[in-house]
Amino acid sequence: MHCQQIGFFTPSPPAGFFLPVPGAIVVGRCYITRMLVPDSLTSTLTRYYDAVPYESHPFPQSAMEHLEALAFLFGLDTPAPAEARVLELGCAAGGNLIPFAARHPGARAVGLDLSSVQVAQGAAAIAQAGLSNIELKAFDIAEIDASFGQFDYIVCHGVYSWVPGPVQDAILRICAENLAPNGVAYVSYNVYPGWKAREIVRDAMILRGGPRDTPDEKLAYARGMLEFLEESARADSVLKKTLEETMPIVRSANSSYLLHEFLEPCNAPCYFKEFVARAEARGLAYLCDAEPSTMFVQNYGEKVREPLLRECGGSQVLMEQYLDFLVNRTFRQTLLVGQARAGDIRYRLDPARIRALEVAGLFAAQGGGEFTLDAREQPCNAIRGLTVTLRLPVHKAVARLLEAAYPASMPVDALIAGVARLVGQPPAAVDHAVMSMLEELLILGALRFRRTPVPAAASVSGLPRALPAVRSAPGLAPAAGANANACNQWHEPVVLTLLERSLLPLLDGTNSHDALAEHLEAEVRSDRLRFVQNDKPLTDPSAVRAFARQQVALALDTLRRKALLTS
Repeated sequence: MHCQQIGFFTPSPPAGFFLPVPGAIVVGRCYITRMLVPDSLTSTLTRYYDAVPYESHPFPQSAMEHLEALAFLFGLDTPAPAEARVLELGCAAGGNLIPFAARHPGARAVGLDLSSVQVAQGAAAIAQAGLSNIELKAFDIAEIDASFGQFDYIVCHGVYSWVPGPVQDAILRICAENLAPNGVAYVSYNVYPGWKAREIVRDAMILRGGPRDTPDEKLAYARGMLEFLEESARADSVLKKTLEETMPIVRSANSSYLLHEFLEPCNAPCYFKEFVARAEARGLAYLCDAEPSTMFVQNYGEKVREPLLRECGGSQVLMEQYLDFLVNRTFRQTLLVGQARAGDIRYRLDPARIRALEVAGLFAAQGGGEFTLDAREQPCNAIRGLTVTLRLPVHKAVARLLEAAYPASMPVDALIAGVARLVGQPPAAVDHAVMSMLEELLILGALRFRRTPVPAAASVSGLPRALPAVRSAPGLAPAAGANANACNQWHEPVVLTLLERSLLPLLDGTNSHDALAEHLEAEVRSDRLRFVQNDKPLTDPSAVRAFARQQVALALDTLRRKALLTS
């Protein structure tokens, strides 16, 4: 866990301070176009993706609501996602795009992918959810031109690095030509210097696994190669250090990730400055990173802050490149806008824009219990594995209110008013302290934010409700398997228990807690669900009834905290 104190105390980054880099969560896609590569290679790659589907799920860092809020934070106004036109390049089965369309019936979403198999899977999910504002197509992205129309948001996640140069250029061309004047494009990609070391591992895996016939064989032989190297590499060698850094990823990742990231033919990382130069050549400008905390040099300690501020002379791009070397970064998620908007970008945070945000956060006091509204020091756990230490009553009141409301968001003015009530002072007396704290939390990455309210329930109602697309999501039925996920109101994939899966289809706002408990009782009687207490199945009807009511209360509270219940 990385521990950091908020700046209005005394920041003290630990030795070896680093910010988490989300490279390990991304699966590469090799999107090859028929116009630019031989048909034989295109056919091979298409079969490869049909046989080993790209993992299709929501990527919260690419959510349109998040992109809108980021652009606003750095000085730009963009179209409201609720009525936006959205294009996703490399949409797979729509796992990242379908939840957006479900949240915003007034928006229009188009997803493109080379794999007709995955597009067909996505079309089935769209039909099951009853959505009419989204379309997935098996399509060659190089064939997109100006006649395709303009989009307010263009998302290209896990594609750019995994395609040849001409296709990379096509992606940036689309981000320029098909982006609305006030729009934002999101492109993720692997970067150096972090990928310099991973290329050693990738090359070794391809050497032994590449010639094999089936994906399973490729992966089995590639793993064997790494095990051999791990056992045989000299303790003081570069290879040994590289394996120590990479093997935890290889061991914990699923097969789909490893096959696409390490064993497919295309994986072309670049330096951040190279990517920005390519984008600029297409008339695009760098806006920010999807993880904005990585951009603020004060997060890296005073030894880094002052030298880099002098060295980079106000260039955010140069600063970002230096920081990539500092943390050995492997992966980036870059927001781009039209070059005409570059002059409006502001990296110094504007209090007026912070005040216009909806904010949310998790703040759990270490050791349990509530925050005491006094000057006693209280460390707490926040999102992203961060730890912040709170000392002033005003700061603890902020944490208490955000924690109580989470996963719902709060307008900043409402938060200030609530803090004033808790500490017994007028709003004007706490305004500056609250605003300063919110700025520090934004810089640290310990605060979630949006431009509009997140419609997650702040409490469990008597007639709980979830989005129709969540209630009808594929895989909720017990027969679908042990594991199931759903996309929540923050565009995050969350894991569902069997009991939660049993309740979700009924959460349409018409069923009371008693009706939900009766449903669970019926599931137990039909042997589709089993209650176990003290390692023994419950069979007595009165015990089952009492246990069902208890479990409904617990499950609904958990579903609310998972941001699956709507307000």
